[in-house]
Amino acid sequence: MAEQKKNATIYDVAEKVGVSLATVSRVVNGNNNVRQTTREKVLQAIDELGYQPNAVARGLASKKTTTIGVVMPDVTNVFYSELTRGVDDIAQMYQYDALLTNTDDDQDRAVTALKNLLTKQVDGIIYMGTKLSKPVMSAISALRAPVVLAGSVDHAGQLPSVNIDYVAAFEAVTTNLINRGHQRIALVIGSTDRAIDQDFRLLGYKNALEKAGMAFDDRLVFAKARTYAAGTIQAADLMAQEVTAVLAYDDELAVSILNYYQDHGYKVPDDLEIVTSNNTNYALMARPELSSIDQPKYDIGAVAMRMLTKLMNGEKLDDTQIKLPYTLISRGSTRKN
Repeated sequence: MAEQKKNATIYDVAEKVGVSLATVSRVVNGNNNVRQTTREKVLQAIDELGYQPNAVARGLASKKTTTIGVVMPDVTNVFYSELTRGVDDIAQMYQYDALLTNTDDDQDRAVTALKNLLTKQVDGIIYMGTKLSKPVMSAISALRAPVVLAGSVDHAGQLPSVNIDYVAAFEAVTTNLINRGHQRIALVIGSTDRAIDQDFRLLGYKNALEKAGMAFDDRLVFAKARTYAAGTIQAADLMAQEVTAVLAYDDELAVSILNYYQDHGYKVPDDLEIVTSNNTNYALMARPELSSIDQPKYDIGAVAMRMLTKLMNGEKLDDTQIKLPYTLISRGSTRKN
């Protein structure tokens, strides 16, 4: 009996009830064109046999696999994990399964991930990659399935996206640091070629300097460090530039800078103020706790998934470029005045 349950097929269910495969398929896919008494018999047989409908097989009848793909640049990064939590909760609410793929923030791997999801016939994709290169955009265009960006930016606005206003947020933090008397403010970003860094974070930083009448110094912009170890090495370069404040794009890097300075006898925030931008648990576990831009990470993922469900159902979006509100949280790594 145990073996029968394990290997039960749609044929077994149809034979047990004495109905056609089409009837069982209609019950499985929620089609109302089945008598109530027949539906109950089919459901009872499914329960007794332990039949598990295959998602792809269901898709043959409904033209949907009820599966979505989630492309993440770093599955170990808490920021993306929190985004994915929001995606998964809404996906479950609408009875979609999520396939997670990790790209290690590599464009070639992102293209491969998108192509693999295409072969799995996913109904849609949530893309969290930090860069949208031409190969990636080409792979997205070939998908024949809707794509929504979560925490990722498309400068041309071709793809629906959910973010915060990164320009305004980075301008606000930089302005606060300027107002506290800082002249040498370091901006730590992830790259020199990603739109989210160059066209949003860096732009906000530059806007604040310009409005304050301060000259932009490219020696105070630090890029490419994306791990704790790399951040420690980069912290030495910040120290060499005699910066008095740091605005970092990632919490893990902010912690590496904090620890490096404190290990070398600096006091935070007296000698150095630090602000990070993701407000994950890293910011709370640091000592002192890190001031941060607070992004509604769960909500970004949840709203992106809700947008995707609409697109998968053929609905039109009222707004394709959604910016959720952010807040600035002051903690021990910045001064009170």
